[in-house]
Amino acid sequence: MEALNQALFLTLNAPAHPGPAVLWLATTLAEKLIWVIPILIGAGWLYGGRDVRKAVIVAVVAGVAGLLAAWLIGAIWPHPRPFMVGIGHTFMHHAPNASFPSDHLTFWWSITLSLALCRGWHRTGSVLVLLGLAIAWARVYLGVHWPFDMLGAALVAASCAGLASFAAGWYLMPIYRLALSLHRKLFGPLIRRGWIRE
Repeated sequence: MEALNQALFLTLNAPAHPGPAVLWLATTLAEKLIWVIPILIGAGWLYGGRDVRKAVIVAVVAGVAGLLAAWLIGAIWPHPRPFMVGIGHTFMHHAPNASFPSDHLTFWWSITLSLALCRGWHRTGSVLVLLGLAIAWARVYLGVHWPFDMLGAALVAASCAGLASFAAGWYLMPIYRLALSLHRKLFGPLIRRGWIRE
């Protein structure tokens, strides 16, 4: 399996002198696109209705669960990154920590898969899930992840998104009521001006 992982990596990894346009695209996908998630979550909560806010809460729970699961797996099995073992070319700075599963993609897919499972979010969530494939390619291309790190991220994220959706009946309403109470206290003046939703 390790030989296959390395062979796939060398197929997808950037050459020694990649074109500037491809390098820019890969860097943007790998480092910048993740900001779509907090913007989407924040906008959904501030301007969305009851159902949208509930979907946001489930997605956040899935994302947190995904990150915790990824951290635990990495702590138990600290698989080195490609640049830590001198394989391929690296065009992105990254701490020399455990590579499997990708925290970045675990978080992205946990959130987006959770949204894809929610009524009213299916299309948006599905598009974002597919966009995660481009992010996965970019992080392998730039030399900070193995292909199997992305497969692991997908499996962990699917498990966490499914669990968060399945267990929502146990935690959703208490968190929703608490979050709504804090929202009204923190954003009272903005709510009264009609700038954000109550």
